[in-house]
Amino acid sequence: MENLVPEASDAPLYRQIYWRFRQSISDSRLKPGDRVPSIRALASELNLARGTVEIAYQLLISEGYLTARGPAGTVVSPLLKPVPDPEQSVPEVELQSSLIHSGEMPLPLQIGLPALDAFPCRLWNRLASNTLRNARLEGLIYPDARGLSSLRTAIASYLGVSRGITCSPEQIFIVAGYRACLDLICRSLLKQGDQCWIEDPGYFAARDFLREAGATLIPVPVDVNGMVVEAGLQRATNARFAVVTPTHQSPLCVPLSMPRRQALLEWASSRGSWIIEDDYDSEYRYHGRPLPALKSLDTRGRVLYCGTFSKVLMPGLRLSYLVVPEKLIPRFTEMTDKMQSHCPHLWQATIARFIEDGHFARHLKKMRTLYSSRRQLLVEALQADLGHRLSIDHQVGGMHLLARLIQGTNDREIVTNAMSVGLRVHALSDWYLTSEVEHGLLLGFTNVSSKEQAIEFTKRLAVAFSI
Repeated sequence: MENLVPEASDAPLYRQIYWRFRQSISDSRLKPGDRVPSIRALASELNLARGTVEIAYQLLISEGYLTARGPAGTVVSPLLKPVPDPEQSVPEVELQSSLIHSGEMPLPLQIGLPALDAFPCRLWNRLASNTLRNARLEGLIYPDARGLSSLRTAIASYLGVSRGITCSPEQIFIVAGYRACLDLICRSLLKQGDQCWIEDPGYFAARDFLREAGATLIPVPVDVNGMVVEAGLQRATNARFAVVTPTHQSPLCVPLSMPRRQALLEWASSRGSWIIEDDYDSEYRYHGRPLPALKSLDTRGRVLYCGTFSKVLMPGLRLSYLVVPEKLIPRFTEMTDKMQSHCPHLWQATIARFIEDGHFARHLKKMRTLYSSRRQLLVEALQADLGHRLSIDHQVGGMHLLARLIQGTNDREIVTNAMSVGLRVHALSDWYLTSEVEHGLLLGFTNVSSKEQAIEFTKRLAVAFSI
C-alpha cells in the first residue's frame, strides 16, 4: 500500500487510511460535500477488514472531516474549509510554459483546425452508437497493433482513388496522430545522428520531435516551387531522411514542383534514403484538381506516407495512418506491436463505416466549398482594414492564410498582442530553423463562419498592430 503518512511506515493501517483522507482534503482533491466510498466498498478495494476502515472513518467523523448521512452515505463535511496540513509540505510543481495542445477551446483564427461547427455530429454519433450496439467479442480482446482491418482496407481504397496511391491494407498502420507516425518511423529506421533534411520554414512540431529522437537536422530552404532539393544535395547529400509537405508546404502552402519531386525521388533511390511525406491537408484545394501524392510517383519504395483525420474530420480523434513500402512491412509490424500505439476501437470502426458508406467523400466535397467561401470572407476583411500593413499570399489550397508583414514589423510582437485581444495567430518566423527568417502571420480561416465574424476578428487584429 502506498504510504502517504507523515508518520513511521509501520503505523497502523487505520492511521494510514486516516492520513490519506486528511491529505486529500487539505490538497482539495476531496472537496466539501464530496461523497467518499462506503466502508464496505473501501475495505473490499484495499483488501482490509471492515473494522479497520470503520475505525479510520470514526476518527475522521469525530474530528469533523467527514459527516455520516445514514443511507445517503458519508461525505466530506460541507462546513469544512480546506486548510493545508502543517505536517505536510506540498512540493511546488513547475508548470509547462506552453503546450501545442492544451485541451482548451480554440481561439479565433487558430490554424490547423477543421470547421468544428460544420462537423456532422448527429451522423457521427449515430454511427458510433450503432457500432457500440453491434459490438462483438472482437471489440473486447486486445486489438490488432496495426489497426482495425476494416479501416485499413477503407483507407487503402480511398488513397487509391483520391491520392493515386496503390497500396494494400497490410502496408497501412493506424497510429495516434502525426507525431506517432514519426515515432514509429524513428523507432523502426532512425539511427542516432542520422542526417535529416527538414523544410525551412517547416512544421515546428515535426522538427522538434525529430531532434529529440536523435536526428541531425539539415535545414533546406523553400521557395515558390517547394523544397530546394539542390540545396539539400549541397548541404548533406548522404542524409538518410527528408521530411516534406509536397502538396501544400507547411506553412507557405506552395506545392512541390514536378521537377523537384522527381529530383527528390531520384536522390532517395540513389542514396538508399527515406522520404517522409506529410500529406496533412491535401484534400483542400480550391482551384483545379488536387495534386497527386508524392507517394503515387514512388516506384522504388522510398516514400513513407503520413495521412491524418485531424484536419478532415476532427482533431479530437487523434488518429493518423502511415503507408510503408512492402519490404518494410515486417519491420514496422514488429515495432508497432512493441509500441502498442493504439487508437480506440470505437473510433476506428466508426471512421471505417463513415468512409464505406460514402459520408467521407460527401463531407470533403462540402468542406471544400465551405472553406473556399470562408477564406474569401477573411481575405476581404483583411484587405479592407489591414491592406496597408500586410499582403496576403494567394495560394490555391490549404487551411490557413499567410499574411506577410511590411518590413520592420515584428511578427512575434503582433502574436503576443493578438493573444491579449483573444486571437490565436502564429508568427511565421517561429517556423524557421535558421536565423534568416521572414516575418508574417498564419491565420486560420476554417472557423470564420460569417462576414460579421471576419470583420470583427480583423478589427481585433488591427488593435494588435496598434498596441
